[in-house]
Amino acid sequence: MPDPLTLILRCAPPEPAHRASITLLRMARPFLPQPAVDPPALGISVLGLNFPNPIGLAAGYDKNAQVPDGALKLGFGFAEVGTVTPRPQPGNPRPRLFRLREDRAVINRMGFNNAGQDALAQRLGRRSKRGILGINIGANKDSRDRIADYRAGFQRLAGLADYVTVNVSSPNTPGLRGLQNRSELERLLTMLMAERQQLGLSTPLLLKIAPDIDADAMDDIAGVCLESGMDGLILTNTTISRPSSLRSPHARETGGLSGAPLFEPSTRVLKAMRARLGHRLVLIGVGGVASGADAYAKIRAGASLVQLYTALVYEGPGLVTRIKRELSELLARDGFARVEDAVGSDVS
Repeated sequence: MPDPLTLILRCAPPEPAHRASITLLRMARPFLPQPAVDPPALGISVLGLNFPNPIGLAAGYDKNAQVPDGALKLGFGFAEVGTVTPRPQPGNPRPRLFRLREDRAVINRMGFNNAGQDALAQRLGRRSKRGILGINIGANKDSRDRIADYRAGFQRLAGLADYVTVNVSSPNTPGLRGLQNRSELERLLTMLMAERQQLGLSTPLLLKIAPDIDADAMDDIAGVCLESGMDGLILTNTTISRPSSLRSPHARETGGLSGAPLFEPSTRVLKAMRARLGHRLVLIGVGGVASGADAYAKIRAGASLVQLYTALVYEGPGLVTRIKRELSELLARDGFARVEDAVGSDVS
């Protein structure tokens, strides 16, 4: 049962409710207790980082890095902020965010609305390091050179992040998903890896891809990521598909669909990419996670880490603690001493 505040926020329109939740978390952060120490079984070391648990807050909630430490106090093992672009941009016209209550889902066509990388960098520059932080970077909608935008984002922000995510998979910036094509992706990732070396950094680089790709595209993406030396993949972003099972009157709104209907297609792509990559890259599973069983399924399909966002709209922040408890019980039930032992156990 969601907490009373979550129920109240759900009575407000989606975008004002989102802004209110950010404000409330920012105000409450100094008064929130430190989360309980996670069971050792939930700890995992990947990307050169020691995660206290594998459950993270996905990008999209905290676009401007206003509350990463508040999110960590809710019990997340890590938080990812953004997507942030080099220059500020307002995003797409409103309304652009829709709750699909009957489907436990959300459709958004936000369009990378954010205050820009300088504002985010200034905010994070004042932050005392308290936990693992990822920064998700993107390109401005009106950019003449999107690859240059990613270079600018990495240059400005990589030194402030524990890892950087390259978002080429949002469906809400026209043409952006074209960067998933092999030739464009090779240019982009080769440039970023060279930039990292030139800056003398070791910040892990991850690529976030769409669920709406076929087997040939998965082959290309896996090959380019391995050849370029990328550290990992986030699987997946929102989907432009609309399952026939959707019941909400908002089901035909344009934008990216997230939440429960995304669980199966995103997990299918995750499992397929794990089969292609083995354990050579770190995979983060995201899409439709709303329970410990969902997180466990992502892990067994190949994810070392799991992210969520949409389920918080319906379940509230207490969901994080519940998922960790359920995940611990499932690991113990199946005889896994640590979460890392279960990673990819369903992939032949």
